[in-house]
This record gives sequence, C-alpha cells and structure tokens, in this order.
Amino acid sequence: MNLYGTDPEFMDRFEHFAFKEVPNEEGQQLDDSTRYMAILATLIGCQGVEEYCLMLQKALDAGIMPAAVKEIVYQAADYLGMGRVLPFLNATNDIFENCGILLPLEGQCTTTLENRLEKGVQAQVEIFGENMKEAWKTGHINRWLAANCFGDYYTRTGLDLAQREMITFCFLMAQGGCEPQLTAHAIGNMNLGNDKDFLFRVVSQCLPYIGYPRSLNAITCVNKAAESMK
Repeated sequence: MNLYGTDPEFMDRFEHFAFKEVPNEEGQQLDDSTRYMAILATLIGCQGVEEYCLMLQKALDAGIMPAAVKEIVYQAADYLGMGRVLPFLNATNDIFENCGILLPLEGQCTTTLENRLEKGVQAQVEIFGENMKEAWKTGHINRWLAANCFGDYYTRTGLDLAQREMITFCFLMAQGGCEPQLTAHAIGNMNLGNDKDFLFRVVSQCLPYIGYPRSLNAITCVNKAAESMK
C-alpha cells in the first residue's frame, strides 16, 4: 500500500523527523555506516521486518557492506532466538539476490567446534573483564553463552568487537524487558570505547523506530552503567 497516498500528513511528519531532524540533530550524529548498523539491529530487535527491508535497501545504497549486514542478522539469533530472526534472514537474502549480491557470502568464521569455548571466553574477558574467565563453569547455559554466543558469533570477522557490542545493545534496547542485560552490555560497550555519549547518540538515532518509552529506558540503563563505572 502506498502510504504517501493514504496517509500523506503522517508520512510527511514521520519522514521529516526520521530522515532529516534526527540524523542532523547537533551532538547526536553518527557516521552513516554506524547509524545504519544500529538501525538495522534495532529493527530486528523490535520485529519491524517491513521497515527493516526499507532501511536495508537504504543501507546498501549508502555503502554498508553485505557481510556486515549478515553478521548483524546472525548475531541476533543469540539475543532474540531463531523464531524471531528467520524472517529477517529470509528478507535479507531476498534483497541481496534482487541487488545481484551473490550468496553465500565469503565465510567469516574463525573458530572450530573444538576451540569455540576457549575463544568465546577470551572474547567475554576482553569485553567484560577478568571475572568472566570462570563464568562459563557456573552452569550449562553460561557454558553455551560462552561457546555459542561469543565463540560462534563474536569471534567472526565482518564486524569488530565494539561494533558487535553496539548491535547487542540495540537488540536489547529494542525488544524491551531486558534492562538488566542492557545495563550490563552498556558497560561492555563502554569497556570497548563506546562511551556514554556514543550510546546516547545510538539511542537517539534509533528512537524513530522503537518510540520514546524504550528509548528513555535505554538512556536510564546507560546512565546506570556509567555511574557503576565511576
């Protein structure tokens, strides 16, 4: 349906806000690549598949790498589950094929099934500190977290650790109800150089896609994380 024909006043105001006012707000700007990665991750987090398709095309036109897009989708599986991620994987593949992007893309995996736990723990330590060295031993889910989430995904190329922590922040912010994890990953972001000001800018750029309540909750979590690090 052509929303510009059925809802012209709404679309005029939304597009002015989302595509002009927000991206150009002084002190809240991000470079295009970072902004699009954050928005795509946020749209997966809030299950906005139709808007994701629109924004993915804009992201590709702006030069975001297909490998980066795929890594965002893959990593989302650990934070939203395959039940919610599969539509986005299928949509991404359809858009890539329509754009003439050959699939599968070049592999980005750097671990084996034998060393994924070790490498995953190393990634956790780099992000959250030495206290994570033994965390995987406290139960099978924490072992899966280290081996699967961090060992299978955070160790892949295509995105660096700081970018991966940023998209994780976006997944958690957008789905809501994950404030303890959001605060923890705000700390992880800050440990990797994604400071309070940067995270505020991420929240600002994603606000049109998740609304004010979840954005304000995210700001509260960032403030809480920053206070805990003093």
